[in-house]
Amino acid sequence: MKRSGQVLYSALGLVALFLVLVAANFLLSKAPARVDLTDGKVYTLSPGTKRILQGLQAPVKLKLYASQGEAVPVPLRSFAQRVSDLVNELKREAGDKLVVERLDPKPDSEIEDAAQLDGIEPQQLVTGETFYLGASVSQLDRKQVIGALSPQRERLLEYDLVRAISRVGQPERPKVGVMAGLPVLGERFNPFTRQSSEPWVLASELRREFDVKEVPLTAKEIDPALAVLLVIHPQGIPPEAEYALDQFVLRGGKLVAFVDPYCYFDQGQMPGMPPQPSGSTLPTLFKAWGIAFPAEKVVSDVVFGSGGGNRYTPTVLSLNRTAFNRDDVVTSSIETLLYAFGGAFEAKPPEGLVATTLLHSSQRAMLVDTAAATKSGNEATANFQPAGRAFPLAVRLTGKFKTAFPEGLLNEKDKKPVAGTPQLRQSAKEGAVVLVADVDMLADGAAVDVQDVFGRKVVVPSNGNLAFALGLVEQFSAGDDLISLRSRAATFRPLTVVRELEANAQQQYFGRIQALEAELQKTTARMQQLQRAQGAGASAPGAKGGQIMTPEQQAELERFRKTVAETRLQLKEVRKNLRQDAEALVFWTKVANIAVMPILVALAGLVVALVRRRRAARGARPA
Repeated sequence: MKRSGQVLYSALGLVALFLVLVAANFLLSKAPARVDLTDGKVYTLSPGTKRILQGLQAPVKLKLYASQGEAVPVPLRSFAQRVSDLVNELKREAGDKLVVERLDPKPDSEIEDAAQLDGIEPQQLVTGETFYLGASVSQLDRKQVIGALSPQRERLLEYDLVRAISRVGQPERPKVGVMAGLPVLGERFNPFTRQSSEPWVLASELRREFDVKEVPLTAKEIDPALAVLLVIHPQGIPPEAEYALDQFVLRGGKLVAFVDPYCYFDQGQMPGMPPQPSGSTLPTLFKAWGIAFPAEKVVSDVVFGSGGGNRYTPTVLSLNRTAFNRDDVVTSSIETLLYAFGGAFEAKPPEGLVATTLLHSSQRAMLVDTAAATKSGNEATANFQPAGRAFPLAVRLTGKFKTAFPEGLLNEKDKKPVAGTPQLRQSAKEGAVVLVADVDMLADGAAVDVQDVFGRKVVVPSNGNLAFALGLVEQFSAGDDLISLRSRAATFRPLTVVRELEANAQQQYFGRIQALEAELQKTTARMQQLQRAQGAGASAPGAKGGQIMTPEQQAELERFRKTVAETRLQLKEVRKNLRQDAEALVFWTKVANIAVMPILVALAGLVVALVRRRRAARGARPA
């Protein structure tokens, strides 16, 4: 009887505990307070997102199309759930100003037809079935469509959704100005080359999204209606144009400037003359903003250098994600950039400005003269001496800017300040400027591959260069709140140690080359000395004809050949050790990721089992 009572009480206790847990979960789900304990605050909306949602003037409708069912793979279902959770967060923040409609486009249904009409792209599963995951955002007659939400862009999920919500609230397309020292927008007739030129692919992409206006390089005033001004290769920019840029930034305009110490794709050469790459800078503005830009220096980087063997060129950088600021929206999802013959900045902004590096070199980099920019192979690395620090390649400046012309714009004739300048001495609110030390990355030859498919020209991006430039313009045109929007935390952790091992081995390799070339110079000097001595002896009275090669010269050459052979063997040993170290590192990293955690769990289970067994043994002992 006593035992049955204990069983009854235990059963009632379990039922009561179950009911308490259900009630607690229900009440907590209804509670507005949430705690985000994830690394990087994955489930916390950015302040810029909250300001955009709270500032909606009219209701915005968001249709989320997500296929359901067992046929959808588990990873896609998990990602779709995360998308739905983020939409819930947006709805919770916006309230009645955001109307959310969730739809399941089943095959051959009216909802599937509606998804296709809205521009949602069908995705093919391995099983052959169709899967939909996209969003349509609309307000009145304005609509933005995200045709396919991809797990590869999960870092930008918040940005993509909020950008669509922000865009439908704009009645007109943003106006973007382009000021260029190259024919970016195309050219009917070039007096130097006596040819016309097509617009760059960059210009065509800009015109698809924005209302583009050309701004001459000699402009004395920038149209206030422009939201963003894109400056590309401002070679020989006059002071009046720099003053116009200064006042544009102080009015709150957003500036993106691409400068270059060595513009390889410059088309401004004279007829019959070899091309002479030119440089560009913004001297007055850079000085006021605390930006040092060596005008005749390019970055040479042995970690990101391109090519191999005699074609290895350390001044043409193939940047990967380890060179990008992964916390910035623009650079967070870019995988590769081609940075050709570009320069570097040194940012020491004055009080009131903050500099953020968007792109940077590796620590195995140095600055070389533009005269050596196109050198490759051993010639480019013979005297390589890394600086031991990363060079900023692209910098974002934010804060309250002050005029770069505190004494006014000087008159060209008498060098006296022009009356009424500067009109503005300081920006009323925080502004933003992005500076990039390379122009070649925007040219078609570096950014895209043009293919001929059945007589039709097809442009395929060869890297993330255009995505980077368009992302900067798009972010600036969307407003200050989207500029501050961070990307979500990343789950990718690159094996940067492998890169460091390769760079260390490359440094040893370059050191061997330097030693070999030094030995070559010594031997050559010694041979010349012996030849001069031989010539002097042959010209003496009574001397016999000189020998073609003396025993001393033969000994020198033999010693040099031996040194070359030994050095080559050492170089092979360095490369062999490099491969072994890299392969071992990758192997042990996989072991740590795959095997260590299960082993630790198993050991913890054994410890718990042993502790329980000892307690049971002590409890079973007679008093």
